[in-house]
Amino acid sequence: MAKPNYQFAKRQRDLAKKQKKEQKKLKKALPGEPGEPGAEGEAGGTEAGPVVVTEIKAPG
Repeated sequence: MAKPNYQFAKRQRDLAKKQKKEQKKLKKALPGEPGEPGAEGEAGGTEAGPVVVTEIKAPG
């Protein structure tokens, strides 16, 4: 019976993890689709400052 090659299995896992991490990095670097959260121009982004609403009462 053949012995399992643990080094090969570990290398394959590490390569898969590295590839997944790289894909995630590239996905974050590219601008997102309009429907995705965090996409440019979407409402609720961190670019806009706080909105201040004030009421002005007329004399009388």
